[in-house]
Amino acid sequence: MSLLSLFTASDQPAECRILVGSEKSEITDYYPYLKEVKVECSRKEAAVATLTFDTVRDLDGSWIIQDSETFVPWAPIVIEAVFGDKTEEVMRGYIREISADYPSDETSVVTVNCQDESIALDREHVGRAWGASAPTTDAVILADIAGNHGLTVHPDSQSGKSSLVINQDATDIVFLKDRAKANGYELIIDQGKIYFGPMRLEAQPQETIMVYAGEETNCISFSSNVDSHSPDKVSIELAQENGAGVVTRIIESDLPLMGTTAANSDGSGLKDFTWKMRQDGSGVSEEDRITLAQAKANELAMKVKANGTIDGSFYGHVLRVGEPVPVDGIGEWLGGIYYTDSVVHRFSHEGYQQDFSLIRNAFGDNLESGLLGALAALI
Repeated sequence: MSLLSLFTASDQPAECRILVGSEKSEITDYYPYLKEVKVECSRKEAAVATLTFDTVRDLDGSWIIQDSETFVPWAPIVIEAVFGDKTEEVMRGYIREISADYPSDETSVVTVNCQDESIALDREHVGRAWGASAPTTDAVILADIAGNHGLTVHPDSQSGKSSLVINQDATDIVFLKDRAKANGYELIIDQGKIYFGPMRLEAQPQETIMVYAGEETNCISFSSNVDSHSPDKVSIELAQENGAGVVTRIIESDLPLMGTTAANSDGSGLKDFTWKMRQDGSGVSEEDRITLAQAKANELAMKVKANGTIDGSFYGHVLRVGEPVPVDGIGEWLGGIYYTDSVVHRFSHEGYQQDFSLIRNAFGDNLESGLLGALAALI
């Protein structure tokens, strides 16, 4: 049984299902007290969830939620979205914190805060010499750490650097974030998998976000912004091969365009818009500095930004971060493929909504079949 009675007050078909504990037991008895479920996902931060309950006391004086011994620290939790006979995971992880407030009206508000599986990688400070006996690779390091925590490596992950002899002096999640940064990669933990690789701009796009599309509309609101005062290139100073002085290297984004025309100031007639990366003096190799500069140039290229809200029931899917998504119905200039930067999922009496932030490095509609074709098919 799912949260049908609570979250379908306005005949919204999307439901929220919550499973807690090692046995993954659904919290059926506690749905009537659940006010809201909020899950915040980002490609740069750990996913976190907040469950808010209103609760009262039983006849024996026990509080329904906090005395149930269901919502306890470090209990595994899975939050899912149910669309009819289809279920998609929103987040899995652990309960991190429980707060109970007792106002004066004989009710209590219990807030359960959760974090994705990355929190389990942040419990032990590890001192380890990777590649001590023989040089190793980021791929080997990633597989080893993932396996130790019951996770798998996402099949789209990249191999990273090789011939490594490196010391770990941090928790596993901090160390993996450092390795991702050294490669210019993203590190995303989702659905029991660790993605370790560059932005997946050319991955299979998700379901299209439809704006102003009649009965096909699934987007409640959409807004975009283009900040032209953002550098197009990154410059770094590197030592010359003969060691006599330095040479300046200009690095541009190497990402594929998510549209027909790059969102930069080339052709403006102005001087190049370049951001200078200064050496931080921390002993970073020139190879790593080039990698960091390339990652910076790629992030700076994402000048087109958008945000809005999807009706999760009409969309029919969980919008995932770190994956491309088409947007249709907003015109030829802004329409096309975007990259999902962050999503906030909200389940409440008002239904299921997803607040999104998207980024893009180009203008021009590059969808294979646009809104007009979709509307024509309905006639």
